[in-house]
Amino acid sequence: MKKIITASLAVSAVLACGAAAAQGKPDMGKFLATGGVSQVEGAGGGGITPWALITGYGTRDSWGGNAHYTYIDTQDYKLGSYGVAVGIADRLELSLANQEFKGSLAPLDKLNIKQDIVGLKLKLAGDAVYEQDSLMPQVAVGIMYKKNKGIGGLGALGVTNVKQLGAKDDSGYDYYVAATKILFEQSLLLNGTLRATRANQMGLLGFGGDQNDSTRVMPEVSVAYLVNRKLAFGAEYRRKPHNLGVDDEKAYYDAFVAWFPTKHFSITAAYANLGDITIFNPKKQRGLYLSAQAGF
Repeated sequence: MKKIITASLAVSAVLACGAAAAQGKPDMGKFLATGGVSQVEGAGGGGITPWALITGYGTRDSWGGNAHYTYIDTQDYKLGSYGVAVGIADRLELSLANQEFKGSLAPLDKLNIKQDIVGLKLKLAGDAVYEQDSLMPQVAVGIMYKKNKGIGGLGALGVTNVKQLGAKDDSGYDYYVAATKILFEQSLLLNGTLRATRANQMGLLGFGGDQNDSTRVMPEVSVAYLVNRKLAFGAEYRRKPHNLGVDDEKAYYDAFVAWFPTKHFSITAAYANLGDITIFNPKKQRGLYLSAQAGF
């Protein structure tokens, strides 16, 4: 927790510099839906992939923020995620999120794992909205610090920490670069992300493992079609490393519908496939993804 607080304070100091140039009251000046939704790790973007877009509806002269709750329910597991995010001057983004992962089928029906995530994103170049006459996408870099808070519900088996499952660490960093382009004439949003990571199942099963302990670069892709100003549907793909012998980890992917009735609220529903999660319940984990975001 000390590392999370320290990271949060450092990020807050960076954001304060940007805030000094932004007006005190959020202007809500960006186009509807152009802040994306809240990604399951807290960043602005799609459901499972961060985009180069900065969260919120604050323009370069202002700021914006939001809170989210996400729920994923597969055959054997449930994942809840909640958090807050702030975008400053349409350039800097700070996000804080908590994930809680639970088992619902024996032998992992008592399983409970929690994880805290601090994220920072910086827009480097381009503008996905206003540079329609250029092929240059909006480009951003980001970092996520993740701290696994241990394993609950398996004390009878003597398992209380992810290291006992083969993970090398219970905390780690993800680094990513994302490129996002919105094509208004074609009603399309395209995104590509490269993530350098050692995380097992986003970090819920720790970082590194008995199969591999090196940081590897994984591709992530999103595409969305804007039916109108308030409705979009699309799909995402996220490749992940396979580090643990007890976890035959596979890629995530989803198909989603996102509704933006106002700038203050959005809701996303998806069919998600999370692949295999541990050898103890060896089947593809598919199910419902629901996420609500409220902001200003």
